[in-house]
Amino acid sequence: MIKTKKITISYREAESPGELDTETRDMIEAARKSALNAYAPYSRFRVGAAIKLESGRIICGTNVENAAFPSGICAERSALSYAVANYKDDRPVVIAIAAITDAGITEEPVTPCGNCRQVIAEEESRNGKNIRIILSGKDRTLITESVADLLPLQFRKNYLKVSLP
Repeated sequence: MIKTKKITISYREAESPGELDTETRDMIEAARKSALNAYAPYSRFRVGAAIKLESGRIICGTNVENAAFPSGICAERSALSYAVANYKDDRPVVIAIAAITDAGITEEPVTPCGNCRQVIAEEESRNGKNIRIILSGKDRTLITESVADLLPLQFRKNYLKVSLP
């Protein structure tokens, strides 16, 4: 017999910046500043990601579009790739994501695409630590303590059935 199961996710929500601690506000500000540097001439949807590493270092990334659409990269993957390439032993502990359109900061918090969720999941797996995710909109902010709340049925390396580090 087929069973129906439910998945519950958990997140915190702040309805104004005044409800957030200083670190969270600083991470959102870094993501917003990074979004201003995005190259998004086609969608005009500029996304910034700011990653805080264990050392306290902040790494930023932006989306970079390309006329051959699949060739672009998202802000989250841009920032994570930079962090791994340059600070492979300095683990990400927080990532903040913000988006800006021609009208300004998006009203609602923007979530990572599926590819970015999977890349964040791999980074959590690689480091054996959760990454707190901050999704910011104009006023409202959502915070999860792990990508599992955004991607509960993620693909995992043990599915490959090969010896992996």
